Parts: sequence; structure tokens; C-alpha cells
Amino acid sequence: MTDNPKDHPTGNAEKNPDDWTTGDEPMTGAQASYLKTLSEEAGAEFDDTLTKADASKRIDALQAETGRGA
Repeated sequence: MTDNPKDHPTGNAEKNPDDWTTGDEPMTGAQASYLKTLSEEAGAEFDDTLTKADASKRIDALQAETGRGA
């Protein structure tokens, strides 16, 4: 018997950005805004040409660097 996905509604909430079907689209406005804030806090360059997937990875890295993701 297979698990009912409704029993674990957030079980697939985190997906590797490399596996996103829309990962190659331009980053969203929300991603850009947050990434700009994180970049400023980390003293890092803000790249406004990132894709959704790359922006997500960069956000993760900057959160780790700034301590915001804790």
C-alpha cells in the first residue's frame, strides 16, 4: 500500500532548485528584493540576472553567511 500524500502535505515542500521545472526563468520580484537585502548585509555583489533556481541557491548561501536563515 502506498502512503497517502495528504497524510504528509509538506513532504515535498522542499525541492532541489536544480529539479525545478521553472528554474531557468528569471528570478521573481520577491527573490530579487530579498537577495538584494541579503547581498547588502553580506557586502556581496547583487546579480539581477540570476534565474529562479540560481537565486534560490544564492539566497541559501547568503542566509548561511549572514545568519538570517537560522
